[in-house]
Amino acid sequence: MNDIVLITLSGKDRPGITTGAAGLLAEHGVNVLDIGQAVIHATLSMGLLLEIPAAVERDGLEQALQLFADGHSLQLRWQDVSQRSYSDWVAAQGRARYITTLLARKITADQLARVSAVFARHGLGIDGIMRLSGRIPLGKLPPLSKACVEFSLRGPLPDVVTFRRELMEVASALEVDLAFQEDNMYRRNRRLVAFDMDSTLIEAEVIDELATAAGVGAQVSAITERAMRGELDFSASFRQRVALLRGLPETALDEVAAGLRITEGAEHLVSTLRALGYKTAILSGGFSFFAERLQRQLGIDYVYANELEIAGGLVTGEVNGTIVDGARKADLLRQLAIREGIDLQQVIAVGDGANDLPMLSIAGLGIAFRAKPLVQQSAEQSISTLGLDAILYLLGIGDHYRPTAAQMSDHRDLKGR
Repeated sequence: MNDIVLITLSGKDRPGITTGAAGLLAEHGVNVLDIGQAVIHATLSMGLLLEIPAAVERDGLEQALQLFADGHSLQLRWQDVSQRSYSDWVAAQGRARYITTLLARKITADQLARVSAVFARHGLGIDGIMRLSGRIPLGKLPPLSKACVEFSLRGPLPDVVTFRRELMEVASALEVDLAFQEDNMYRRNRRLVAFDMDSTLIEAEVIDELATAAGVGAQVSAITERAMRGELDFSASFRQRVALLRGLPETALDEVAAGLRITEGAEHLVSTLRALGYKTAILSGGFSFFAERLQRQLGIDYVYANELEIAGGLVTGEVNGTIVDGARKADLLRQLAIREGIDLQQVIAVGDGANDLPMLSIAGLGIAFRAKPLVQQSAEQSISTLGLDAILYLLGIGDHYRPTAAQMSDHRDLKGR
């Protein structure tokens, strides 16, 4: 009967270790059943699960491996695996897999301990842990630092609701974000990302800025806040707010546009998505005047927003066409998915207000970004601690990925069109 053995090699990393170990095993006619390798701070840890045919001289193999390890200043560990243990391991491959992503400005041991304790309470095993964020220097954190660790989990999870609730309790206590997803075929096969604009792609509610310019800021802000919390019907409240802008000079739109700030991480996110072949869209309950400018600036593919009526150089207090409310956003998202020939499971929707919930709920990945409490509680995922480019972490894309110079040049060309 063939033997099954797990060997581990650890020590200072250097080129040629994997090649040398594999070549030695090949010389002895050994089969590799599984392999894993990680390097942390130039220190290698490699594991190989081997099937050693009965005809192979085991003592000779052990001696050869030990000589190889000694020659490369590596530690070798050798562990026999029973046939039953191996059979149980093979049978476990059908279990569900999950991904939990920890997002913070800085990762701490307390965060790791408390998050992993939730996994343990629910019987989930950790198959792997990967840092997706870049390396953080010692001392004071750089401005807008990002830290992310991804946990790959396996096992039955009969009470998903309780598990999610416990994760959210830990996230709230630690002031971090925790995203939990099933590790299915769609996770790395998203193709379209749709964004709300106000307080999502930009750090303002444009209608509030226009209202300030018109001298009705307090009135409009109060209505906006109640609408975003879901206390008022969006379409009715929108018409009510727009009516208060009547008589505002058209030139005020340019002045407001010049002062708008793009949200942290938005430019990096969109340029990376474009480089990866994603389509992007703005589905906004705001105004097309501002959304189309943002489209040119970021290189967004599609824009749907409300057209503010202007006559004689003045805002009339009316909007043209169908208002882009929550239901309209969801309808537009469905239409875009059909147009792109993709399933809704391949769509990501991002927003902050109650009027974004319909599109968040039908997208394969709905993300509440720096959202109102009602939206955070209702959305599948929530990001509050980092910028918009933290969405890349939820897709498994780490900071090591950067668009090429040619891709960035293409993006700049789009902005100039």
